[in-house]
Amino acid sequence: MIKVFIIDDSILIRNLIKKILKKNPSIQIIGEAPNPVDAMQEFKNVGLPDVFILDIEMPKMDGLSFLKKLKEERPIPAIVFSSVVEKGSQKAIEALRLGACDILLKPKDMNELNSHEIYEEFSDKIKAAAHSKNIDDIVINPAGSNGNIRGKSDKIIAMGASTGGVQTLESILTNLAAGHPPILITQHMPAGFTASFAKRLNKECPNSVVVEAKNGDELRSGMVFIAPGNIHLEVQKDPLGYKTVLKDYPKVSNHKPSVDVLFKSMAKEVKQQGVAFLLTGMGRDGAMGLKKIKESGGTTYAQDEQSSIVYGMPRAAVEMDAVCKQLSINDIINTINDIK
Repeated sequence: MIKVFIIDDSILIRNLIKKILKKNPSIQIIGEAPNPVDAMQEFKNVGLPDVFILDIEMPKMDGLSFLKKLKEERPIPAIVFSSVVEKGSQKAIEALRLGACDILLKPKDMNELNSHEIYEEFSDKIKAAAHSKNIDDIVINPAGSNGNIRGKSDKIIAMGASTGGVQTLESILTNLAAGHPPILITQHMPAGFTASFAKRLNKECPNSVVVEAKNGDELRSGMVFIAPGNIHLEVQKDPLGYKTVLKDYPKVSNHKPSVDVLFKSMAKEVKQQGVAFLLTGMGRDGAMGLKKIKESGGTTYAQDEQSSIVYGMPRAAVEMDAVCKQLSINDIINTINDIK
């Protein structure tokens, strides 16, 4: 049984969330509060939950301040459910960096909360959060670059991630050496957030230029391309090299953008020059695509269980025999920095 506590200043929202989650027999709502200060008083009566559902803007204490407090005192997984995160708010990205496992947009039409899709999404994210690790418990200590100037590589790197991917990708990309091969990333994230995510990474990564991918971007060394939310990202070979292709079609593997879409395009277009990493996340997206890359002669890696915040997507790939080797975050960094 997963114990959930709801913190939201709207009683309407709290009641709607309770109505949704009561349909799932594996989830127990142990309490609710209109703000974190009142919630901390309520914990004395009901104890601490396995997962928080948390708004951002609330009286007495906002959601980001509460996440900072949790991070410092007792990390407990949280899912941000807020209208403030709409349109790629920096607050949403900051919430993820502070340890929130995932984000959900409050719909403008509250009747949408009664849909089966919302129920499935809530249930899946709560399950993933309940089984997640704290990124601060994972030691990031790569070997480091030897300082040599890298030669041009013919390799193309693709990465896929979901729950826990924001923190994991930041840990990887901030430690890459200058002149690394071009990297394409599909991170499960709603439309609008990926631009803010790319902008933040670009400031934090000393040896990379990080952008939200556009259609027709030329893949060059030192570049990192993030798939836009709600658009599939593919790679395509042309006479001058490789370029990004954005495709707007329905969900694949229940996601848009889908890691499987990116990986399958790598298998088709890049073949043995492809290097792929399937990182932390819930579900199976990316496993089939990773197998296609392996079958095409490319090199495939999955993040290992010990360093994964959620060991779902990597596990699915391992079980499918799609993985050449499992790596820790440190090993992923070192592997990329050693690519010739």
